[in-house]
Amino acid sequence: MSHHSTQILKKMTALIIEDMPQAVAVLEADLATYCPEVQIIGIAHSVVSAAKLLRQLKPDVIFLDILLGDGTGFDVLEIFPGLDARIIFVTASDEFALRAFRYAAVDYLLKPIEPEQLMGAVQRAKKQLAGTRESLSVLQEAIKQPDVLPTRISLHTQERILVVEVEQIVRCEADGNNTRFFLTTGEKVFVTRTLKHFEQLLEGHGFVRVHQTHLVNFRYVRGLEKKEGGYLLLKNGELIAVSVRKKAEVMALLQR
Repeated sequence: MSHHSTQILKKMTALIIEDMPQAVAVLEADLATYCPEVQIIGIAHSVVSAAKLLRQLKPDVIFLDILLGDGTGFDVLEIFPGLDARIIFVTASDEFALRAFRYAAVDYLLKPIEPEQLMGAVQRAKKQLAGTRESLSVLQEAIKQPDVLPTRISLHTQERILVVEVEQIVRCEADGNNTRFFLTTGEKVFVTRTLKHFEQLLEGHGFVRVHQTHLVNFRYVRGLEKKEGGYLLLKNGELIAVSVRKKAEVMALLQR
């Protein structure tokens, strides 16, 4: 092949919104090295300059810092509610912010940015539906009330992003490294993340890992069937196996 293979890379235009010049320089260098298909068409250091740029430019993707000198990345999103760029948030580590990102299932990069994470986020931005407004509203709600557990969660399937109330989740079931959600509506949602990821995320919402493959929302438990190893009887009539290791913990919860 004589012609250069980079021509095959689909170009993506990007806007960087970040108030620290040093951080901009690092991100520019990293993108040039690891994501050559990303073409930076603008850089803004504040909410005001970002708003000016976004009136003229239509980037495919925006690298958006959460904390800007004159406001936050959310202020930018509020000025442009119809933005259809993919948003990749950039943030210094903050445990509440991280929890919010995970609930909203939006892409975020932690400073200092790891090349693998950057490449992964750019890959997902390429093939994904634009982050839905609803996902961003889950995120905003969660960030506005850092001490309250988010009540909604975004579930990314191959086809779409579904935002559900946590209390609508009856149970989750592991399927290899993936998770199947069973909702009160009877709907099943298949998400390519591990059950462990959701076990950690839903902690505090009354979910109990009763088995290697089962995470159950205890509000939908009716009782324990003692036959064989033991099964949880759910209000919808389902029986869910309880592992031997978890039996004592489950009995204790049911007695409460």
